[in-house]
Amino acid sequence: MTATTQLLDPSSALDRVLVLEMVRVTEAAAIAASTLVGHGDEKAADAAAVEAMREALNLLPMDGTVVIGEGERDEAPMLFIGEKVGSAQDGGPKIDIALDPLEGTTICAKAGPNSLAVLAIAEAGGLLNAPDVYMDKLAVGPGYPDGIIDLDKSPSENVRAVAAAKGVPASEIIACVLDRPRHEALIAELRQLGCGIMLIPDGDVAGVIATTNPDTTVDIYIGSGGAPEGVLAAAALRCVGGQFKGRLLFRNDDERGRAAKWGVTDLDRQYDLTDLAKGDCIFAATGVTDGSLLAGVKRKAGKMTTESVVMRASSGTVRWVKGEHRLG
Repeated sequence: MTATTQLLDPSSALDRVLVLEMVRVTEAAAIAASTLVGHGDEKAADAAAVEAMREALNLLPMDGTVVIGEGERDEAPMLFIGEKVGSAQDGGPKIDIALDPLEGTTICAKAGPNSLAVLAIAEAGGLLNAPDVYMDKLAVGPGYPDGIIDLDKSPSENVRAVAAAKGVPASEIIACVLDRPRHEALIAELRQLGCGIMLIPDGDVAGVIATTNPDTTVDIYIGSGGAPEGVLAAAALRCVGGQFKGRLLFRNDDERGRAAKWGVTDLDRQYDLTDLAKGDCIFAATGVTDGSLLAGVKRKAGKMTTESVVMRASSGTVRWVKGEHRLG
């Protein structure tokens, strides 16, 4: 379905920003990154997406602040935390922004599946200022009893709980896990339990969102990944339903210092969905490469096609947007 841009009720700060303008932002980043799909240069693709997203954000009539940026950990090009964006810095609606201009940089460089340009916005104070560290994550889609997942339980206990709620044996549950050496023990435990495992090379935002789509067959997301991506995924689940648990992981004093810088004092806290993304929020994503959520950018016969999704928490609305763009 192709949606048209519309104005919303002006009572909320988010309503003063066109919801579908968020798609224009992710489209711009995805199109820029798509020119480097399969070229083997992660940083060049990331840089192209970052600059395109920054330019698009600066056209919007808002007083925006990046609270979740990207690139800090690997010194890549970045829209940095605290950066101001938008064309209405004097009096515009104050908006918090979480973003990853190129989710899955390695995927893009290798022309793999599920590379996305992603963005979430909320009213000021609505998104957790998560430091750029790792986060232990658990996620399921909508329809389960509250509290069905818990990071204080073992992976096996969480899978069994989901299986019991579905009325199936654990062997019929599919868990999505990032394919990383740090997950060897997790994968071994899940194999011992007998459930299925969908290993993904990168892109855990798409992995979490996959739990909400029955077509993916993914029932639960388990494992650690970037904390900024956890906030983005939580914003998406706020819009479409589901449960998410996250706990920040700290490997050294430098990372604990980053947490203190952003006001995180309880280092062992288990964050719920609304701790990460509260109030009204909007999530948008555009495919860079083909994946389970969205098709990637295509070039053919003098035009480009894009596929995007934009979601809003307050209305529960999900719009799938197919765009055609003339080359040049």
